[in-house]
Amino acid sequence: MRMQSIIEARLNDAFAPERLAVSNESAKHSGHAGDDGSGESHWHVAMAAGAFAGKSRLTRHRMVHAALGDVMTRIHALSLDLDDVS
Repeated sequence: MRMQSIIEARLNDAFAPERLAVSNESAKHSGHAGDDGSGESHWHVAMAAGAFAGKSRLTRHRMVHAALGDVMTRIHALSLDLDDVS
């Protein structure tokens, strides 16, 4: 399974988001530190979910990192734009 599918599945399972967009940004970082040549090292997630309501930015990020679990050891960079749905 490709990394994008894994990320999407884990986030959908954990948050049932109203909006989820996972973008592979690895090509922008080709040759930079952390580029392992796989083409799957740098990711951006934009997500809106009710689970984020009333949570701080730091807590939201921690929630996503926890939901991704071991995936976090397999990627170099993850940028997040997380919103609640209220």
